[in-house]
Amino acid sequence: MLIDTHTHVNFNSFKEDGRDVIDRALTNDIWLINVGSQYKTSLRAVNIANNYNQGVYAIVGLHPIHLFNMHVDESEMEFNTREEEFDKQTYTDLASNPKVVGIGETGLDYFHVPEGEDQKSVKQKQEEVFRAQLSLAMELDKAVTIHSRGTKDDPLGVYQDIMRIMKEYPGVRAVVHCYTGDVETAKQFIDLGLNISITGIVTFKNAKEVQEVAKEIPLEHILVETDAPYLAPDPHRGKRNEPSYVKFVAEKIAELKGISFEEVAETTTQNAKKLFKIS
Repeated sequence: MLIDTHTHVNFNSFKEDGRDVIDRALTNDIWLINVGSQYKTSLRAVNIANNYNQGVYAIVGLHPIHLFNMHVDESEMEFNTREEEFDKQTYTDLASNPKVVGIGETGLDYFHVPEGEDQKSVKQKQEEVFRAQLSLAMELDKAVTIHSRGTKDDPLGVYQDIMRIMKEYPGVRAVVHCYTGDVETAKQFIDLGLNISITGIVTFKNAKEVQEVAKEIPLEHILVETDAPYLAPDPHRGKRNEPSYVKFVAEKIAELKGISFEEVAETTTQNAKKLFKIS
């Protein structure tokens, strides 16, 4: 069994065949957590989870790029962000559903900055909303899924800002989703009690740093994810990702650590169940 701890079958990429994608994962003994990025996708994640007795869960929250209006061009798709304010009561109501296991994805994104906006004011607003969601997670005893993306010139600086803020919220259960930093920074996150989540990037031939992290970080602190529809692993790179492909992430981690796939599957599944309080 595996748990894809971060996927987006609640996104429009899966509008036509989302049920088939989820059924395929469950048939392969893969559970999944759909993660919201703003209100509508959070609500959709909850509604999808409500259709299943077990194995499909939701995380609700407001992604930092959705605090502003801008056009985003990712390699897998283009989309326009929706400028939204974080309304605590709205997300409290969503999170009251028993299928909701976390708050997020929330955090800091310095890569996407809207035109005409001052970098300093963007950071300030992102930090404010990040703190608001951390506070909500503490109130509701939910885990937090952290988004962190730095600039091309300073890809690691965002991690230091995340750590600075997390130190203000001791005891919050959290995972750094789609980790792409170095081993030393990953160890600093672990020292703060956080988990590190590995995506299909680990299967890319040139992803030496992520591979080193997967090799060196104790398995007890690792989660696996797809971040579908993005970041499809080899041998599906460049295509639409889906939860079933999380097995390629686990297989690569097993290879890098020189241990069995079964050990990776069992330990990362237990890690996810503990973090998100899934029974």
